[in-house]
Amino acid sequence: MDPLAPLLQSLAAEGRLRVWSLVISFFGDAVQPRGGRVAAARLQRLMERLGVEGGALRTALSRLAADGWLERDREGRNSFYRLSKGGVAEFAPASGRIYAPPRHENPGAWVLGLSPEPPEGALDLGGGAWLCADADRQPADGGITVSGQLMASADTLAARLLSDPHRAALERLGADIEALSAMPQDPLSAMAARVLLIHRWRRIVLRFPEIPQGLLPEGLDDARGRVAAVYARLLPPSEAWCDAEDPGFPAMPPPLPAMARRFRGPE
Repeated sequence: MDPLAPLLQSLAAEGRLRVWSLVISFFGDAVQPRGGRVAAARLQRLMERLGVEGGALRTALSRLAADGWLERDREGRNSFYRLSKGGVAEFAPASGRIYAPPRHENPGAWVLGLSPEPPEGALDLGGGAWLCADADRQPADGGITVSGQLMASADTLAARLLSDPHRAALERLGADIEALSAMPQDPLSAMAARVLLIHRWRRIVLRFPEIPQGLLPEGLDDARGRVAAVYARLLPPSEAWCDAEDPGFPAMPPPLPAMARRFRGPE
């Protein structure tokens, strides 16, 4: 059985695939750390492995170019794509949130704040209120904070803070991670699995607030830690695919050192 089948079926069950979004996930995750440029033939090979037909990919690339996300150039007989300056500027801030290291916080002591803007990493409760586990966290632009113990159970807090779409997204992520217990062996499949994992994780991180681990019910907690563990296992074989040459496309440049520190933070 194809090890990617459960992940592809899960993605298909969400409705019409946004191929352009899948392409952006690949660029941000694998292309930017390797010179920012990828051969069109390599991109097509990967998308074929993900079940994307050539016509759908061409439509997505045209849309991304028209919207100012991608630029195309040629070198001999090969075509290449890269993120535009605007695309890099849009994606760069998101990378810090996507690849931040897991935080294992004590769910007992928290700071509740009220300010025009919550500090980075705090859970935005709306109306200027925010919650975080760091007792030293202060709003950057003034405001008030109150420290104390949370008396409600994690399930009670999750019921108030975790929306139904957020819960469903975390459940689908958990199912994908479980499916990846049968790790793909060949480099192309490993890269395809890595793209699917980051594609789902990216949409969760950028769409929903990251609720601290101690406030999530069992089974949905430590999503970042589980993603980090699977990503670390997929990284070596998937990077081997980027290193490989093919008659249709060249090897990609070596990765930046920061690639090895994803989900780990500075050392």
